Amino acid sequence: MTKTLQQIISIGEAISHPVRLKLLYLLSERERYIYDLAKDLNLSRQVVQLHLKRLENAGFVESDLRLEDNDNRAKKFFRLKEFDVELGIDDLNVIFEGIKA
Repeated sequence: MTKTLQQIISIGEAISHPVRLKLLYLLSERERYIYDLAKDLNLSRQVVQLHLKRLENAGFVESDLRLEDNDNRAKKFFRLKEFDVELGIDDLNVIFEGIKA
């Protein structure tokens, strides 16, 4: 399946930051609560949320809200989705077909 230019840009931007790569690594181990990720990375929850949103928009992670038995607050958990990053000449040909340099 060929990708659109916007999909390629979104994927590239999502994996172009060291914090986002570290988040992918941490989520490859298991799903995690956003506050745990912030603590592990020594970053604020807000900063981690921004990075996770970028990864979620690019299709690398997904999230859900949960109520736990011992806590009445909803907690947002993130997990890694199955992904394979690949860019081929066919993708570029489809995107730029007909455009002359």
